[in-house]
Amino acid sequence: MAYPGAARVELPILQELIATGGVEDVRFLYERLAGYFPQLDKSEVHANGNGHREQWRRVVQRAGRQLKEKREIERVRGLWRITLTGRKRASEEAPALSLPDNNGREIERPESFTHGDVQRMLLDIGRVLGYHAESEFEFYDVVWRADETSPRLSHVFEVQHKGNIDAALAKLKRAYEAQRSKPFLIIASERDTNRALRSMSMARTGAFHEIGRVTSIMSFEQLHKLHRALTSVEELLTKIFE
Repeated sequence: MAYPGAARVELPILQELIATGGVEDVRFLYERLAGYFPQLDKSEVHANGNGHREQWRRVVQRAGRQLKEKREIERVRGLWRITLTGRKRASEEAPALSLPDNNGREIERPESFTHGDVQRMLLDIGRVLGYHAESEFEFYDVVWRADETSPRLSHVFEVQHKGNIDAALAKLKRAYEAQRSKPFLIIASERDTNRALRSMSMARTGAFHEIGRVTSIMSFEQLHKLHRALTSVEELLTKIFE
């Protein structure tokens, strides 16, 4: 199987850097980038011993050099960091999750968003608003902090795509009780909203009534609208608050 061209690896690199908070060691990118190309089997990516095949490393490194020349990433001693230009490209070239309606217009399909899509939107929103955002922090889906060194999690997000909604609420309750973090539940369906509201019933009948007053529930559609609005003016906001 032929390896993909370096140009095809550029966008996955930008998407992975956004997903990891903006910076990553290239050693960890080799593995995750291979997942974007299902035609590659493990033998074409992994070396016999530790590490990755030289051919695959060359493809990724070539893509990294091209991104650096375009000023879409910075590369310093093995660490790759995405720039505002890179973020803008990733946003513009992200696959559109939409279908045409009967009049030929495109309608959004929030229900098509994956768990990872929602996490990436939360990371982008946090960054635009000036927070240090991370995904898969400890056992939380996404967290925001005032800065990278801050010990307090100011915002905690659990994404309810499929699975046990009570487990998500249990994590939010723990975060609130530990640091009075602001809890957010991001849900895919109206049914999940109703289930969450029953569990947080203020009549003290719900298992998680303690966080009923402080927990915000947002749908995938609401989050997508917020993400689109904020990222479209990101450069302007950066200049204003610079």
